Amino acid sequence: MKLGEVGNANATKYGKPLDGVRILTAEQMQALPFATQQLARLGAEVVKVEHPIEGELGRGSRPCMLDPQGRPVGCTYLRNNLNKRSLGVDLKTARGRDIFLELAPRFDVVAENFKPGAMAKFGLSYDDIAAVHPSVIYASVSGFGNRGESEYRHWPAFAPVAESMSGLYTLPTGPDDPPIISPAGALGDTGAAVFAVIGILAALRHRDRTGEGQYIDIAMYDCMVAFADMVPNYWSMGLEVTGDTKPPLISQGFRARDGWFIVHVGRVHQFERLATSIGRSDWLEDDRLSTAQGWYDHLEEVIRPGIETWAAALTKKEACHLLAGAGVAAGPVHRAADLAADQHIADRHMLLELDRSDDVERPILVPGNPVKMDKMADGPHTRPPWVGEQTEEVLRAELGLGDEELAALRCEGVIS
Repeated sequence: MKLGEVGNANATKYGKPLDGVRILTAEQMQALPFATQQLARLGAEVVKVEHPIEGELGRGSRPCMLDPQGRPVGCTYLRNNLNKRSLGVDLKTARGRDIFLELAPRFDVVAENFKPGAMAKFGLSYDDIAAVHPSVIYASVSGFGNRGESEYRHWPAFAPVAESMSGLYTLPTGPDDPPIISPAGALGDTGAAVFAVIGILAALRHRDRTGEGQYIDIAMYDCMVAFADMVPNYWSMGLEVTGDTKPPLISQGFRARDGWFIVHVGRVHQFERLATSIGRSDWLEDDRLSTAQGWYDHLEEVIRPGIETWAAALTKKEACHLLAGAGVAAGPVHRAADLAADQHIADRHMLLELDRSDDVERPILVPGNPVKMDKMADGPHTRPPWVGEQTEEVLRAELGLGDEELAALRCEGVIS
């Protein structure tokens, strides 16, 4: 799907559920930009404040493309900033701080994901904003939270730090094995973003009822503990899950003719369907396989050879179609090229084509909106903005600044 195209076009008459909600965000990388992009997809207007020259950190990620001025635009930035406008303002300057404070009362939500204490140093903490905008909803996303005491409070945190501390990295490996870093992409970022969206939506609903704003404090570490919920839960019930010790069920990858697919069987009736569908009804009479623990104990000597012998002549998708038809949960292990060719993904507009601004013809693919609603059109999307692309537009419209004032701010290095 191209950025400017619209899916479910008949729903455009309804508008979008967050039409009229305005968000001013000082953000970088992914944990907050992913959240505000999702809110923008739901109709919110998002103005992104970033440094007027370098822009935010995500622009420096790799791989990258070049913008029309030859500046690098990194992959992290490209996949997290659709449907936004960029305001290039240096918040470290007194005038930059004043501009932010003057803008804040015109927005419903102010959001940031700097290190704890950074916005306070700029004079832009929740208390500073609430002083000029009492009903503001102020959302902070950080590694370990901004409220309360924590020995980790001032640690820098990227996604793998929160993931590691949650226990997630103990799941695929044994106690003496090195951790596999980022086994699920930047889940520490996107997971925190999902909870930030929930918090902001809940706070908007609360303000609708009471007229009151509030502070939202999202810690990436907290969010990852929620996502890796089985780690402490199983341990408290006597099972420490590692690569060597897992719950007694079949939940592994198996080889087909063209690659891997996974099978998940955790109940007796599911095992019966699996055995029957691959022509191994004899397993149902095998005392070794009469319990889930037996399936797990005899996985490598019995279950795997049986499944992989059956699947040897099948593609991974063919194997999964047959298993799913029998009521067995299975799925192919897709690589990037499989996703790009998957008709399901195309039909549900889950990959968007972003035309490049440099000389490379192949478009960049970024994820679409996973929230499908009957009364909300899917798209259209606008490309991520260049650094400070809408600076003058925003300051003219919101603060009424004229040519002379804008020129003075540029000369002072306050804006781009």
